[in-house]
Amino acid sequence: MIALLLALGSSLAYGCADFLGGLGARQAHVLRTVMIAAPASLAVELLLWPVLGASFDPATLGWGAASGVASAAAFALLYRTLAIGPMNVLSPVTALVSAALPVGVGLLQGEHLTAAGLVGLPLALVAVVLVSAGHGAGSARPSRTALLPALGAGAAIALQLIFLHQAPSGSGVAPLITGRAVSSAVTLAAAGLLRRRLGSERPAYGMSAAAGILDSVANLLFLLAARTGDLTVVAVVTALYPAGTVLLARGVLAERIHRGQLVGLGTAAVAVSLLALT
Repeated sequence: MIALLLALGSSLAYGCADFLGGLGARQAHVLRTVMIAAPASLAVELLLWPVLGASFDPATLGWGAASGVASAAAFALLYRTLAIGPMNVLSPVTALVSAALPVGVGLLQGEHLTAAGLVGLPLALVAVVLVSAGHGAGSARPSRTALLPALGAGAAIALQLIFLHQAPSGSGVAPLITGRAVSSAVTLAAAGLLRRRLGSERPAYGMSAAAGILDSVANLLFLLAARTGDLTVVAVVTALYPAGTVLLARGVLAERIHRGQLVGLGTAAVAVSLLALT
């Protein structure tokens, strides 16, 4: 139950971070937004160091760095995917892959589900797709050029979560600090190489920093959840993060929640209830 609650908190924080990051990216190039968000996220993790501790042994550094590289790749592939579109088709593909791969890894590592879990897990995967899908998801087919980056983005997100899960349980926040430092370095290097394409617009400093802080909180909650419970359950519940984005878009931007998304939210509630019984 504790792992489930932590995973739900991680999902909510990821959804809020994506919402704020998306709003910030509307005002300036996305790399300018990330250049504010990444240091803010790293600062939070450094502040948590004295509280939660950190052990930078070779295994932790290796898995943390791998998660950072995966995080940077996920960022690049995800925005490449959304730039090609159609978003309402490709977003569910990315979310589903990001949930399914950790499930496979968890099962291969010997994790087992109860009867309620065997029902709740597929329902949660269905909920991920429904919540992520926008209006008219069946009206357009993605090209292979768009589908491959979507699959890659989902795989990169999944690898980030898997690598964090593999880090030693006694390492504290060291995997997060290492991963964020690596992903920040990669992002800043990319911004330096593409500086002529970034434009002159000033980023939304407050929203960008808030997105980074929430992303750091989400990573921490996922790490704690994965250390407390099964990766198969934690990863799927965390992948429900589009629900938070959808609800914020409804409340703040008055965007319409479509029927399929409402069904997805209801399915998610049933799935989480079943998973709680595991």
